[in-house]
Amino acid sequence: MRYNGAETVKTVVETSGPGVSRMCCASFVRRCCMRKLPTGTVTLLFTDIEGSTRLLQQLGERYASVLEECRTLLRTVFLESHGHEVDTQGDAFFVAFARATDAVSAAVAAQYALAAHTWPEGMMVHVRMGLHTGEPQLSSVGYVGLDVHHAARIMSAGHGGQVLLSQTTRNLVEHDLPTGVSLRDLGAHRLKDLQHPSHLLQLVIAGLPADFPPLKTLDMYPHNLPVQPTQLIGREKEVALVQKLLYPEEVRLLTLTGAGGTGKTRLGLQIAAELSDRFADGVFFVNLAPLSDPALVVPTIAQALDLKETGEQPLLDLLQASLRDKQLLLLLDNFEQVLGAAVQVADLLAACPRLKVLVTSRERLHVQAEQEFAVPPLTLPDLRHLPDLAALSQYEAVELFLERARATKHDFLLTPANARAVAEICTRLDGLPLAIELAATRIKLLPPQALLARLSSRLAVLTGARRDVPARQQTLRATIEWSYDLLQAAEQRLFRLLSIFVGGCQLSAVEAVCEALGEEKGKAFEGVASLIDKSLIQQSEQEDEEPRLVMLETIHEYGLEALAARGEVEVTWQAHAAYYLWLSEAAEPELVGPQQVLCLERLERDYGNLRAALLWALEQENDAQEVALRLCGALREFWVLRGHLTEEQHLVTRALARSQAEATSVYRKALQAAVDIAYFLGDIDRCETESRKRLALCQQFGDKSGEAQSLALLGRLARMKGNYAAARSLHEEALARYYEVGDQEDVLWMQNLLASVMEEQGEYARACALFEKNLTLANERRDIIGVAWTLALLAEARLLWQRDTNTARALLAQSLPLLQEPNVLSVLFYKIALVDAYFISGLLAFYEGDLPLACSYTEECLRLGKELATTVTVAMSLSLLGRVRAAQGNLAAAYALYQESLEIPLARKAFWYFLAVLEGGADVVAQQGELVRAVRLWSFAQEQREKRGCPLPPADRAPYEQALAAGRRQLSEQAFTTTWTEGRSMTVEQAVATLGQAPLLAPTATTRELQKRSQEPRPLFPAGLTAREVEVLRLVAQGLTDAQVAERLVISPRTVNTHLTSIYNKLGVDSRTAATRYAIEHQLV
Repeated sequence: MRYNGAETVKTVVETSGPGVSRMCCASFVRRCCMRKLPTGTVTLLFTDIEGSTRLLQQLGERYASVLEECRTLLRTVFLESHGHEVDTQGDAFFVAFARATDAVSAAVAAQYALAAHTWPEGMMVHVRMGLHTGEPQLSSVGYVGLDVHHAARIMSAGHGGQVLLSQTTRNLVEHDLPTGVSLRDLGAHRLKDLQHPSHLLQLVIAGLPADFPPLKTLDMYPHNLPVQPTQLIGREKEVALVQKLLYPEEVRLLTLTGAGGTGKTRLGLQIAAELSDRFADGVFFVNLAPLSDPALVVPTIAQALDLKETGEQPLLDLLQASLRDKQLLLLLDNFEQVLGAAVQVADLLAACPRLKVLVTSRERLHVQAEQEFAVPPLTLPDLRHLPDLAALSQYEAVELFLERARATKHDFLLTPANARAVAEICTRLDGLPLAIELAATRIKLLPPQALLARLSSRLAVLTGARRDVPARQQTLRATIEWSYDLLQAAEQRLFRLLSIFVGGCQLSAVEAVCEALGEEKGKAFEGVASLIDKSLIQQSEQEDEEPRLVMLETIHEYGLEALAARGEVEVTWQAHAAYYLWLSEAAEPELVGPQQVLCLERLERDYGNLRAALLWALEQENDAQEVALRLCGALREFWVLRGHLTEEQHLVTRALARSQAEATSVYRKALQAAVDIAYFLGDIDRCETESRKRLALCQQFGDKSGEAQSLALLGRLARMKGNYAAARSLHEEALARYYEVGDQEDVLWMQNLLASVMEEQGEYARACALFEKNLTLANERRDIIGVAWTLALLAEARLLWQRDTNTARALLAQSLPLLQEPNVLSVLFYKIALVDAYFISGLLAFYEGDLPLACSYTEECLRLGKELATTVTVAMSLSLLGRVRAAQGNLAAAYALYQESLEIPLARKAFWYFLAVLEGGADVVAQQGELVRAVRLWSFAQEQREKRGCPLPPADRAPYEQALAAGRRQLSEQAFTTTWTEGRSMTVEQAVATLGQAPLLAPTATTRELQKRSQEPRPLFPAGLTAREVEVLRLVAQGLTDAQVAERLVISPRTVNTHLTSIYNKLGVDSRTAATRYAIEHQLV
């Protein structure tokens, strides 16, 4: 790749400062010609002034003299350190060193000189520096290669006064550093070039600042941008122009249009990366290439944002609610296949004022306010007036060809002998990046002149064959067909086979399908390697796994056509479906085991293939119907855990309807998938209907295990509806079946559920006895999670029964450490136990009056509930948070939390939480003086508790009775009795409406003192830190990493990072060192 001052850093660091972006090609070329720059292994140093634009605004005309002082100071230091000034423009330097140690010495000396210099008005000039060592080639147009680009990217990640090094430079200098200088390992970071993470280090220079804010890399911002296998070549103007087009607030939707192969996707990804620091809530890539159904666009967007589907409201509404206040960029790729979803994108934009959408498509969306940017071909030379080699290599198409050719043939150079052939190849391929890349891979076998001869004859035939498509698409198709025809027969066969995969695949999948089709075992590996070399497929690295193989969409389309032309579609789909059936069934036990997270990620990556296999099977007859049922049964756990529900409910329904195999276990297993999906969608009636059907089938065919599962779920549904007598009976029956089957794990699970029903019926002694029996069973089985979960549930029972905080604390002190064990037996049970442990720990803290700690634990429970898409967990967490906020005196927040809880439809059907929400809401409105509403709600809840046999927990009776007594005193006896009677006769809908009436939320005579306390809360910790933030700070001060803190506190690393951000803001610090110092000074450690 060609790099010069102007275009290198303008592209790399658009906002780095006026100096960097104005380095010009002409001055660079003149300097290259004027002096001999180092060759071979060279260390490159980039610098610029942090906040130069701000300094210019601050100093006005005086900025010029400050800038000149800075230049003189740096130039002197670099010259003394044997540096070669490659280019200087504005506030930026680009310097090359023959020795890495000289470059480091120069950077250290420069930072000392800048710190020691007396600047006007007491100001300071902070310069950031980046060092990288490589072997850039020196030509008449400057350094050639990726190393210059990489050095500039490293510099752009730093802060003023900071010196960053690449791992390569570190290897050369770490044992020969200047006195007083050491290295700090900053770890791996993804720079904005979208390639693999780069290991970065910082020079720690004695006497100078060593702590800086987090690096300004891609990892600093929320994103899901995929790693790219190659560097973007050219496109500097397009990247800058599209960014400029997206800057205005009124520009919400911009579509990059162009034919297949123009590089829309790669351009869109680069633009998203460059804009990552401008969108506080992130930039997210949504791959629509595997889709053909517009109805799947919204679910795919939600999936990219890790937004779990609940089924309680349309997914578009859920997406709008999630993004309504977020400053976020969506990159929707390959939209031309799902244009029917354009209206939904428009609706999303209308509902989310800070959202912007960047689209790549072969045609516009044709919605209001859409702006279009037509992606042009790469720049091409004029064959009639061919420029010299230096100028020719600056054309983007030629540059791309040269870079890709060198990747295949390292010593390939542009020479007078091959220059015209290279230019003609690029011109005949219309400057299309994909076509040029395909042609360049052949340089290893054919010199440009021979390549041109073959390409020219092929294009002459093919471009005239299809006049019904645009010329550029004719050219691209011709290039792909030409590349295909050059393959050996076995490679062609493999190429066609690979086109059956949707969204890519792993090598093991290719090998399995090849073997199923009778191909020689082991040949697939060699064939795949050959197709990668020829750029017909790409590979993207996966952590700890084999690479993933991907076809560009245009090539994929051609492959499917070739597959159909050879009559191989049906047999290939059969092999494809057979492999993904095996994959899903092999993964099934792992989904509830210690490898659950990895297994979920693996299945998610292949979900395009899994969905395609199921859709194919649903369209077939006979044996394929069993494949469809088996896929539904095997994917059940995956669908639920990942929130794939609405579309999947339709697929399972189709599979069951088409099958005549009700007598088989396969059918019953698929029916269980339908049951679970209905449950998590909140479709309780359908869930109960399907459960009863499955129970009848299991009883008819003697399936004791299935019978137990169905009875257990029907018991949970009865409990949810408040029918405790039926719930208890069904749970007891299910428990008996589990004993018959001999499944001790499910016995433990069932006994805990049965004990919880007893607890809600007020039979606390029996519940505690059963929990203790279960604890013995879990210990005998050495079931760590079973022990932890039962301890937590027993703690809750003791709390609610006797408000025994000491016993509850002791039990939780045993439970929580067990949940920090890395080798858990069942991830599913683990998460259930973790949710309960967090909730009960929050309840304990609430009863003990430690409201910040109660809030912290409950927020963790809420986060996990949302992550798991378990709406009952979300509802119960919101309810407890409402109690905490009310106790803190923040009645408005408490009321909002109760309202949010009631907006979850499933929560209204879960009576044990529903009644708690109504009672908590009644307390809030009572404190606001709205006693009539409060009494009606208390009365309704009391009526329901008596009717359903679930009395108020003893721990809450005293404050409840005090509130009732206060209400009775403030209302007349007659008014109280009348209102109480009215409340007892209300329906569920009327109760919800009563709580939903707008609250007064203004101080009354009886609540003014409470409101005063809420406005002046007594801080429990310095700087307003919460209890959980203090826990995090203490561990950080002990030297633990984010990952170690997360493991110790049983929270996610992302949550640790969120806590640290809050801690830094509250303490007014920007580093771990400063936070640690604060913790020590305030005796927090």
